[in-house]
Amino acid sequence: MKVDGIAAIVTGAASGLGNATARALAAAGAKVALLDLNQEAAAGTAREIGGIALACDVSDAASAEAAVAKAAAEHGPARILVNCAGIAPAAKIVGKAGPADLAAYAKVISVNLIGTFNMMRLVAAGAQPLEALEGGERGVIVSTASVAAYEGQIGQAAYASSKAGVVGLTLPAAREFAPFGIRVCAIAPGIFETPMLRGLPQEVQDSLGRTVPFPPRLGKAEEFAHLVMAIVGNAMLNGETIRLDGAIRMQPR
Repeated sequence: MKVDGIAAIVTGAASGLGNATARALAAAGAKVALLDLNQEAAAGTAREIGGIALACDVSDAASAEAAVAKAAAEHGPARILVNCAGIAPAAKIVGKAGPADLAAYAKVISVNLIGTFNMMRLVAAGAQPLEALEGGERGVIVSTASVAAYEGQIGQAAYASSKAGVVGLTLPAAREFAPFGIRVCAIAPGIFETPMLRGLPQEVQDSLGRTVPFPPRLGKAEEFAHLVMAIVGNAMLNGETIRLDGAIRMQPR
């Protein structure tokens, strides 16, 4: 899909992977709506790239519906959706204090998996009746999974299962939307520079980076955005979850 002039929505766009993706889409000419709980932070980037910032809780139906409607009123119905909103609290299933808090587990599933589904259903519904573009395409959806979907570590039960759900959602969604010319892919990043990781001491960041076979460093948000752009631009990429991890395979701890 050619991006120039196309309406796009990026969730979790205030920082990290979502922010880099919003910038890359705007640089290619897309009209970008940056959705985040932290609308103020997203607004700073929106001003820089000529986009709009909207407050959105992706796990809440009403909040997401309102944000998608506002984005459509400003830019037209979105043909591109990139799901980057997510949380990653760590907790053992059974810790020193006893069983994990069920509400905390449900929150991770609600944001990472249900939030992805929520945005997917809304944007796909808006894209299906649109006029087909060159090659019959009407839309592209890219979600964020994680290598934890395949090699979740101890303490990552909630995060890993939520991201495994994103992987499992990708193919059936691609199959359902295929008759409408809407493609669905996911990216499974390894260890990437994020605001959380950048808050760690440099020696800890360097140590984490050395666990990656090659290149032996943390991934950069711009590299994630580059893959998003490649997926958007390549019509044969559909129904696939692509690992972006420098060949790392996570150990139990």
